[in-house]
Amino acid sequence: MQKVFVARPIFPEVIERLKQHFEVDWNDGPPLSPDELARRLADKDGALTAGDPVGAATFAAAPRLRVVANMAVGYNNFDIPAFNAANVLATNTPDVLNESTADFGWALMMAAARRMAESERWLRAGEWHGWRYDGFLGADVHGSTLGVVGMGRIGQAIARRARGFAMRVVYHNRSRVAPEVEAELNAEYLSKEDLLRQADHVVLVLPYSPASHHTIGAAELALMKPTATLTNIARGGIVDDAALAEALREKRIAAAGLDVFEGEPSVHHALLEVPNVVLTPHIASASTATRRAMANLAADNLMAALGVGPRAGRPPNPINPEVIGKARA
Repeated sequence: MQKVFVARPIFPEVIERLKQHFEVDWNDGPPLSPDELARRLADKDGALTAGDPVGAATFAAAPRLRVVANMAVGYNNFDIPAFNAANVLATNTPDVLNESTADFGWALMMAAARRMAESERWLRAGEWHGWRYDGFLGADVHGSTLGVVGMGRIGQAIARRARGFAMRVVYHNRSRVAPEVEAELNAEYLSKEDLLRQADHVVLVLPYSPASHHTIGAAELALMKPTATLTNIARGGIVDDAALAEALREKRIAAAGLDVFEGEPSVHHALLEVPNVVLTPHIASASTATRRAMANLAADNLMAALGVGPRAGRPPNPINPEVIGKARA
């Protein structure tokens, strides 16, 4: 029987699904170190991961490994050239989390704009002694300009929600989306610099890569309005967290909402010291239904890649399909 390893705690019913086809080993504790992950994969044919780094060293220690199914859309934890060199299939879980992540992006943006976290901390500290006309004045969302950086599936879901708030939508992407998509979203394409100058609320929804590292740094923050907010539901490393903390401290932008961080789960100490930022622990997709759908889709990919289930040999979400059918190198 083929052997698989599940690298993170997961829904018990997904483990039971996998047990119908494989000998299953799983980690029910904290994330493993790269060395420990490699050791647990040494005799495995497949793995289900959730952000765990996988690359050439992993494959050298796990000669039987043929597929790694990531329970996420982003896969910057995967060294794809190393996957290709070893003929190991990588998969991800797109689409099933688009709407939940877009919901959360809006919640985070609005919490930052209306100073919800800041005011809640103040209330809990016993500081509220009565209504004031100038108590925690924030920025309106309705009727303002929404800037979306990264107009993929989630970015488009973010933009669709702007209709109900009578917002102008501007966006920046590596390439313009189709004219019919622009028309549907009532979205205007701008350069990144023009978007940052014009938007009242900037939401980042672009994939991480070396090319997108520090897409938002000190120079970009300097272009934004002092009344603007920045929301990052994409990946850590897209924002220079140190530069953002400085801009927030100096009130060069009004507020930020962050669900992802450079070097997470560590958070830059300066971000913990400024009041005008809402911080959440990478939970944009964390609704029960969505996380269950992600786990089951990762399992579908794993099973199909290892030749079992209704899609045997045809995994639904291959990242590097060119290795399908090739012998492990």
